[in-house]
Amino acid sequence: MADYLYMMESRLSPEQHKGVALVTDAARAHEMNVYLVGGGIRDMISGYNIRDLDFAVQGNPLRMVRDLEKAGAVIHWINEELKSMGVLLPGNMRAEIVMTRTEKYDKPGRPPEVHQATISEDLRRRDFTVNAMALSLNPGSRGLLLDPANGVADVEAKLIRVLHNYAFLEEPSRLIRATRFCARFHWTIEERTQARHNTAIENKYIENISDESRGREIEQMAYEDDPLAIMRAFEKEGWLRVLHPRWSVAKIDTSGLADLLKTRAILADFGYPTDPAPAILYFLTGNMPESDRKELQKLIPNKALVEKWRALEDEAKELAHKLTSKEAATPSLTWKLLDKYRPEAILFLAVTARQQVVRQKLKNFLSKWRQVKAKIPLPEMLEMRITPELEEYPIVAEHVFYMLIDGRSKSELKKFLKQFEPPPPPPPPPPPVKRGRKAEPPPPAPAAPEVKGKGKKGKKGEPQIVSTTAPAAPAGKGGKGAPSPAPAKGKKAEPPKPAKRTAPAKPAAKKPAKKPAKKKR
Repeated sequence: MADYLYMMESRLSPEQHKGVALVTDAARAHEMNVYLVGGGIRDMISGYNIRDLDFAVQGNPLRMVRDLEKAGAVIHWINEELKSMGVLLPGNMRAEIVMTRTEKYDKPGRPPEVHQATISEDLRRRDFTVNAMALSLNPGSRGLLLDPANGVADVEAKLIRVLHNYAFLEEPSRLIRATRFCARFHWTIEERTQARHNTAIENKYIENISDESRGREIEQMAYEDDPLAIMRAFEKEGWLRVLHPRWSVAKIDTSGLADLLKTRAILADFGYPTDPAPAILYFLTGNMPESDRKELQKLIPNKALVEKWRALEDEAKELAHKLTSKEAATPSLTWKLLDKYRPEAILFLAVTARQQVVRQKLKNFLSKWRQVKAKIPLPEMLEMRITPELEEYPIVAEHVFYMLIDGRSKSELKKFLKQFEPPPPPPPPPPPVKRGRKAEPPPPAPAAPEVKGKGKKGKKGEPQIVSTTAPAAPAGKGGKGAPSPAPAKGKKAEPPKPAKRTAPAKPAAKKPAKKPAKKKR
């Protein structure tokens, strides 16, 4: 369970993750269980590119229409009988949401009798084992894989296997679908399935195919990575004439299709998403008469796709005219003009344009100018601390981009950026005191000698200087002072005590001089 949950989280793109979350939340709002089913699970396990998402809901998914539209999804088609719909999720992600059901066919190729069912019953009515798997998106069992027909083993073995003996009789379009899967994945049809496939061809089951099924197979070719290979496989099996009696590989504009697929790959490398399906259908029917094209368009149930297909040429002509007018006089004006148009119209014009000016502007828009945009922020912006964290950065970056593609000088760029330069940051705080040995305090400065205002005077007018050190020891023999006793071991020597200040001695009273003795005569 955890493995498949991790596989889903790692294999889906960010846009697909958002689409899964959107459908899951809409189903929970109506208290319905929802599962990821069909081709999305098959491609996830096999490692192929996940082209679209299929969901099965235990309940009526048409109740979710308002919730999906409020979240930005576009409803392309709705089938009231089967309780299913085709949706374009935000991020240009195609999805199909169906009700879990059982099907009972009264006659081959006719619409079946439908009843609501559980997810297990729904998986048993599907076409092939590799498409009969479901991954739970519900809170209590999220990531749980349901695989009643052991489809994982057939994916690993690269086999196409039907679920029951009457698969091709009940729905003849499965004959075309089996050929499409073999051509796309380079898989083989399982032995017993191949025997039933051959029997269905001999008994001409394909004649019972419905127009809706034909239209869905035509639409599926528009989303193939290599539609030319699919068309060749269909022509080999005779399915092209089933889809339209006058359709063949010779009616394909192969050079235009090759240029389209090459341009689409270049745009994908630059992160410019496009939906090439309308243009692919245009080139697949490039050499067909307009009347035959209209017949094919009537069969396709996705009318939004048909409208885009029909509008391609008119949009391309309008855009080419604007690119040669004053609306695109400068590179920045050209970018603003093209940025408003649908990517599909730009992709189609890039392949079909004949005017050199138009081709060059489209080439710059699709490649050269995008490389310039990738260099922002410029080194000058980083030096001035103009980074994405600033509130006005998007406006500044956009204006700088326009100045760059218009060929403005560096001095003009710096002058423009100067007005958005933020004030310098405050100085950093002082470094913290490092922990470790405490630094020894510096030795104390020697005390200044104290000057006595009174006392004995040396020379006239000079005060006597009295030392603040301890008094000298009494002189011993020879007039030398006695040595100081050495301090005992283990004890610190005590500093000498300062000498006590004593009052200056009073001058001794003068004795009267003795009278000289009289000499005896």
